[in-house]
Amino acid sequence: MAELIRQQELDVEVDFYGFALQDVDDNQVPLQYPEGREADGAFLTAREGRLDIESAGHTHTATVSAEVWDGEPAAADDRGQWEEGGEARIHSPSGELAVWAVTGGPMDTCLKLADGGGSWLVRVYCEGRAEVRRLAQQGVPEGVEHYLVQFWPAT
Repeated sequence: MAELIRQQELDVEVDFYGFALQDVDDNQVPLQYPEGREADGAFLTAREGRLDIESAGHTHTATVSAEVWDGEPAAADDRGQWEEGGEARIHSPSGELAVWAVTGGPMDTCLKLADGGGSWLVRVYCEGRAEVRRLAQQGVPEGVEHYLVQFWPAT
């Protein structure tokens, strides 16, 4: 059974319906976010050194629960009312991912995966999409859309 190694709770500033998790070593990422971003409705897109995540709201603050496991965790089907989900693989040369906004660039927040580089499998779940879509048309909601991001080593 997989064991939880690390957990982080983050507030993420979403703009233009998206944000990314990108390796902190910019030299290892051929296309800096949002370059190459395709706002085509794909919830999760893996690129070299980054994960692009599409939100349901234009501008708002989302919450992200990030978990790092030592092996594949059980599916989180019973941990939320997930409206969207996806799986991907990412290689992180530094072992840390910065959170990036579409126009705001990198935020001060980083996710630590490990002390060194490696490849990771990731599951991303999201709830609150319908509500944030509605509320973001009237203002800038906070904490309505919630993401659970689970990482574990790719073997």
